[in-house]
Amino acid sequence: MKFSKAASIALSLLCASPASTNAFSPSKAFVTTSVKPLPLSSTSTSATSSAVDSLPPAYAEVYQAAVSKLEGKLPPAMKEPLVHFVTEYFNACANNPDASPEKAAGSIMQAIQLGMTYGIGENKFLFGNTHKACRKGAENNPNPEFDFYDFGCDFFRNAVDINGSVVLGEENVRRAFEKIKKGENVVFLANHQSEADPQVLSILLEEIGMPEEASKVVYVAGHKVTTDALAIPFSMGRNLLCIHSKKHIDAEPELKESKQKQNLASMSAMLGMMREGGCALWVAPSGGRDRRNVETGEVPIAGFDQKTIDMFRLMGNKSKVKTHFFPLAMASYELCPPPDFVEVGVGERRNVRYSPIGIACGNEVPNVGGVDSRHLFTDHAFEECQEDYEKLLKAIAENGVKTTPPPPPL
Repeated sequence: MKFSKAASIALSLLCASPASTNAFSPSKAFVTTSVKPLPLSSTSTSATSSAVDSLPPAYAEVYQAAVSKLEGKLPPAMKEPLVHFVTEYFNACANNPDASPEKAAGSIMQAIQLGMTYGIGENKFLFGNTHKACRKGAENNPNPEFDFYDFGCDFFRNAVDINGSVVLGEENVRRAFEKIKKGENVVFLANHQSEADPQVLSILLEEIGMPEEASKVVYVAGHKVTTDALAIPFSMGRNLLCIHSKKHIDAEPELKESKQKQNLASMSAMLGMMREGGCALWVAPSGGRDRRNVETGEVPIAGFDQKTIDMFRLMGNKSKVKTHFFPLAMASYELCPPPDFVEVGVGERRNVRYSPIGIACGNEVPNVGGVDSRHLFTDHAFEECQEDYEKLLKAIAENGVKTTPPPPPL
């Protein structure tokens, strides 16, 4: 069989990868697809075959070349999740008129290679309590010629319907970053919908002419994004404050004490950042991603945790630097739909859809109120985020993007 240029790219990247690796780990859908996506609950090879059969010939050729090179190089337990991820990504890119088989092959194979290189084995990248993005030439970058931040943005940009995407509250975004430039701190209180949320924020800030500001945001990150083999290369490109989410801190009782100590060290590091001033922090006070209601197919945003909000307000006050709080609604669920239920371990199946995305920055929430009325601040922030989220979904729907039915419940 004679391979195209795209197939050659895929093959060369795969051949350069190690022979083995570890497992890698909707409001109603608002994306129009010409290629049939896999159901979120599917684990069958027949569903994968159906999705592959609908690929355009140019994509199908590259896809088959890539998957065939994985044969015999992966333990049986790893093969299905990885092939699923490759299938999903090719289908997403095939729907994007601005993508190409060459782009899809280059991006997905690069992600796999980076996961094999830095996500497992003796070269596995280890994150501290804080992490500075591994940009080109950065001292902490194990590959100084490679920019992990750009890699992550480019990877997901291939699956984004940028023309159907929406930014609301642009004036509030600019107001927030003006405060940061003045040396004040800003905490973005966001709902969290997909693993790609940091890239989503960067892509949309770039669209409104704020690439430099986008690269400076520090993300409060749970343990999964710093321990999962496939997530690690994407996390390496981000400024992170690493914590153990309260949703998972009890998962391993024997490690709870050490996790709590790590969290205290991370909070101390965050206080140091805020005392320096000019800090932009993104945090999901829910402690995890929004999940689909399997009965209705809708994706409500998860409630904000009172203690998490209290802690960030306390850190802002202790820093002695003026700290501002802005609610930030994110619509990114369809880009990388998470499992319908919380999974404790790493290595979840990755779903990718060609989809529009959106952010909406609300008005600043005044940092007022004592202990007895602290719930009013949290309620205000959540209500603002929830209202802006509904506006985002409506704006995306009105942006010329048709809807498709949600996948069937499990």
